[in-house]
Amino acid sequence: MALEFTLTVWDVLNAFIYILPAYIANASPVIFGGGTPLDFGKNFIDGRRIFGDHKTIRGLLSGILFGTLTGIIVYFITQIDARLLALTLSDALMLGFLLSIGTHIGDLLGSFIKRRLNLKPGAPFVPMDQVGFLIFAILIAYPFYPLLNLAQLLLLLIVTPLVHIGSNVIAWLLKLKEHPW
Repeated sequence: MALEFTLTVWDVLNAFIYILPAYIANASPVIFGGGTPLDFGKNFIDGRRIFGDHKTIRGLLSGILFGTLTGIIVYFITQIDARLLALTLSDALMLGFLLSIGTHIGDLLGSFIKRRLNLKPGAPFVPMDQVGFLIFAILIAYPFYPLLNLAQLLLLLIVTPLVHIGSNVIAWLLKLKEHPW
């Protein structure tokens, strides 16, 4: 028995509409972050920083806020056509919130692991940097909003690293990031 992975244009649109809050939550700290580190400069039991200076309270809160508010945009997008995700405004906001929380759990886990591996903040960590946030966003949100099929999830896993790399290069060109990764 073979699995069939076919995607219509509507499937692709729905996959990206679904994950849009996670993308926004992941990008927001680059623009709105800074300030007090989440770990308050403290070290873990191994003597290394817990997360590092690049993971800040303001970055976390801005990511959750803007990712959640993206749920409003998702709601209005889904009202355009009946073939798009069927979400109420409250469901779209909750989906945005859950995806944002998951995004930051994945991002913080990646930073925690990087510190344990003695990688410097900002150093590339493939594939965690590219898909860690996505995996955790889906793990947190999907049980409550299982609106994507396996083909759509695989599409996101394949395309998100390209989106991540492209957005990092743009942020670097705009002088919002120190490195293009």
